Amino acid sequence: MRRSADNQSYYVLGHKTANIRDLYTLGHKLRQGQFGSTYLCIEIATGCHYACKSISRRKLISKEDVDDVRMEIQIMHHLAGHKNIVTIKGAYEDSVYVHIVMELCGGGELFDHIIQRVYYSERKAAELTRIIVGVVEVCHSLGVMHREMKPENFLLVNKDDDFSLKAIDFGLSVFFKPGQVFTDVVGSPYYVAPEVLLKHYGPEADVWTAGVTLYILLSGVRPFWAETQQGIFDAVLKGYIDFESEPWPEISDSAKDLIRKMLCSRPSDRLTAHEVLCHPWICENGVAPDRALDPAVLSRLKTFSAMNKLKKMALRVIAESLSEEEIAGLREMFQAMDTDNSGAITFDELKAGLQRYGSTMKDTEIRDLMDAADVDHSGTIDYGEFIAATVHLNKLEREEHLVAAFRYFDKDGSGYITVDELQQACTEHHMTDVHLEDIIKEVDQDNVVQQSQKKGDLVVED
Repeated sequence: MRRSADNQSYYVLGHKTANIRDLYTLGHKLRQGQFGSTYLCIEIATGCHYACKSISRRKLISKEDVDDVRMEIQIMHHLAGHKNIVTIKGAYEDSVYVHIVMELCGGGELFDHIIQRVYYSERKAAELTRIIVGVVEVCHSLGVMHREMKPENFLLVNKDDDFSLKAIDFGLSVFFKPGQVFTDVVGSPYYVAPEVLLKHYGPEADVWTAGVTLYILLSGVRPFWAETQQGIFDAVLKGYIDFESEPWPEISDSAKDLIRKMLCSRPSDRLTAHEVLCHPWICENGVAPDRALDPAVLSRLKTFSAMNKLKKMALRVIAESLSEEEIAGLREMFQAMDTDNSGAITFDELKAGLQRYGSTMKDTEIRDLMDAADVDHSGTIDYGEFIAATVHLNKLEREEHLVAAFRYFDKDGSGYITVDELQQACTEHHMTDVHLEDIIKEVDQDNVVQQSQKKGDLVVED
């Protein structure tokens, strides 16, 4: 039974707010997240541009989800004023969404900014790391543990100003007290600290994540890697750091010393954020050399940054046709598959869940599905990705839905998707930061994607 809007408990924010559309004009979509999307918005009174994160109320499926949204807003207000943390403007709620209006960061993502540079050195990596760890330090000094300090959660206000880098997502952040121990496993597998996997951790985990980011900034690859999530976790727990492969022989000893101290497996022996900022490699006017890094590092960062946007857009086109009733059923399916209540589905959970629902998919097919659904390359499928994945299972098995998706991209009906048609689709979805040349390189050698008439599937034509 629907609760009355007059009931205070009905409101996610706990109270009635002003109508956001009386104050702002909402524009095009900037980013897609697990629970909602971020849009450009313009304040009617001033004409100033902001970003509006609109969180779908019907995707807040538990009391914990509601509490997390409230805490995210509270933490953003608590941290307001720091130059490298996005500024919250206000929060609003209507019958469909919770809206968080914040400072607009239109300069793009951190890695996208780096790969556009002509010259990239250890000193530049040190400057960027100093900003990231500075955010960690201020969070910890104010009793906040971020828990998702990965590169994707940093945007630039101005693409021409490195120092305009800002932390933008506090959805997993929590308040903590000295000595308090946390046990819930959160974060992205590649960035998660070993003590988080052992379900006994504190703010030291944020320094680990920043250390992983530093390793990537200097090499273009992740320090802990495996084909499966369990393999990644095993590598994290083992703690071996590869400093032998290229480009590490050319990287300064001071940089490697800092990484070792940030990626120390024992939290009590790990540097604090303040100690990291005092390290000679990272401190201002420090010893980080200003010689150019191997060009292969930029190439790797470019590969690291590029996603298969074609798959993501195709699934989104079909997902948009889902009814509220179908979403409700998929929500229940997600909860049933997420057997450890981690908020994400592993390969083993996906396989077991599919078998329970009568699927006869082979392991290789499930792995392909996992790769297609895991758009943020975290090694798991979160709720938003699961919706697209289950759409893939339930709707794409029917040829007419796949054909409809293909035709959405194939504007001229030629049976091929061209670069121009991809560009048009990106424009329609407001994906202005997509590197189409990377997508084409990833999926096709001939710059066209053809539809298989036999299976009705999207295939790369050799």
